[in-house]
Amino acid sequence: MKRQALIGVVLFAVLAAMPLLGDAYTLRLGTTVLMYGVLAMSWNFIGGMAGYPSFATAAFFGLGAYVGAVTQKFGVPMPFAWALGGAFALAFAGLLGMALLRLRGHYFAIASLVVAEVLREIVNSATDLTGGGMGLNLPVPRLATVEAQAVFFFYAMLAVTAITFAALLATTWSKLGFGLRCIQQNEAAADMIGVNTTLYKTSAFMLSAVFVGVAGGVYASWVHYIEPPDVFDVLHSVKPIVMALLGGVGSVFGPLIGAGAYLFLEEVVWRHLLEAHTAVLGLLIVLLVLFLPRGLLSLATRAKGLAR
Repeated sequence: MKRQALIGVVLFAVLAAMPLLGDAYTLRLGTTVLMYGVLAMSWNFIGGMAGYPSFATAAFFGLGAYVGAVTQKFGVPMPFAWALGGAFALAFAGLLGMALLRLRGHYFAIASLVVAEVLREIVNSATDLTGGGMGLNLPVPRLATVEAQAVFFFYAMLAVTAITFAALLATTWSKLGFGLRCIQQNEAAADMIGVNTTLYKTSAFMLSAVFVGVAGGVYASWVHYIEPPDVFDVLHSVKPIVMALLGGVGSVFGPLIGAGAYLFLEEVVWRHLLEAHTAVLGLLIVLLVLFLPRGLLSLATRAKGLAR
């Protein structure tokens, strides 16, 4: 654990120096990959460690974005609004988990996928509060320049990413992490040896929500305008799974590696194959997952084996 923590400190120190070297475009990409990292690491709690194929990430992201936006509309300062977005997502996941986590396999996957659509319809209906289908504008931060805003939101997303990483690392080496891996291997056997499977699964589901909710609040402030099709997009549920698979499911650094690799592929394919970017990107990801079932992180393990 100490070694992984040290590597994490070095990694985030390097990322913190990025605004000193990059331009506005680089900072936008950096903020995006950090947000992707939060989503992928958060999914890892319930999907990678417990083995439950959750598609509820979009629901938590959209809920955090709208809670952050609406509370700012009523005068709540940005950092507190972001924290409220995470708190609402945490509480919602706790209530939702007690019902959905009784299901398993594809039943759980389908049920979790529907949640985002339900929340989208609720937001569309609450026109007076959320703006409905017209979306919601957020106040622009009073910063000197556009570059200053880019740096501010980069560091805000970096802070959320670092906290998510610390929580994932702590959970991996804790009793909770051990219990979640037992559930992934054999839930019935885990229950028989004394693991409180209901509590552990619900805790993992709540951890998969709280940081995504905060990231959703930061995203809403960053783009200054949100609408239901954007923040409740099903891709916010699919992308984290793909990133975790690319990097290495269940590992500490895998989701971060997968987030960087996914954004790189997305940018390269979008720039050179605009008309067919979705199909080509999907094909590349499928090939990577097929030929690297343990993710890009497994390449390091293979390299060590060859060196020995």
